[in-house]
Amino acid sequence: MVTPNPFSAMFGRSPFQPLLAHIVKANDCADQLLPFFEATLVGDWDEAGRVRESITRLEHEADELKTELRLNLPNTMFLPVSRTDILDLISVQDKIANKVRDITGIMLGRRMQVPEALAQSMRDYMRTSVACVAQSRQALEELKELLESGFGRNAADVMQTLIRELHVLEHQADAQQVDIRRRLFELESELPPVDVIFLYKIIDWVGEVSDRAERVGSRLQILTAR
Repeated sequence: MVTPNPFSAMFGRSPFQPLLAHIVKANDCADQLLPFFEATLVGDWDEAGRVRESITRLEHEADELKTELRLNLPNTMFLPVSRTDILDLISVQDKIANKVRDITGIMLGRRMQVPEALAQSMRDYMRTSVACVAQSRQALEELKELLESGFGRNAADVMQTLIRELHVLEHQADAQQVDIRRRLFELESELPPVDVIFLYKIIDWVGEVSDRAERVGSRLQILTAR
């Protein structure tokens, strides 16, 4: 007796079910960013390490889902979207979890503590980036409903509203990034140069989390327009 492939069965329920399973992992991964940051602020490196382990596990699980999707996605499917679109979308989603892993890895490895003068701004900035990821997940969930409802007008309107809100959040993150970089520039003379270099890198990478979440929304918007 052949054991059915549970991942293949996901396609039977919905072609977007594997994408949803993956972005849930990416979203869960992003949700760990703030607890990790709070632990670093107080120098609780044991807790930071535990959160980092959780992030690493979630990122690995997301990688496994990505690999399974690529291996099990049929070459020909009667789908409302193309196979290429699905593969492209999961690649964009996967970069969210990867970047959260990178941020926490370098901060834990160097035991980086954001200066107190930047702590609240950085906290708010991270919250916005994490909110972008949650919004992209919600948009993908809505697209699944949209496809199953036959692209009803009300569902389509909800979908477009979610994507517009995602764009607003990403623009907010951009503005916060500019503000934090300005604040860090004013503090540069008080900090070790190497610390400054890595702080700029972390600021940029947090921005990449929100940027990649917005790219998920942009691709979903393209899919609904086709």
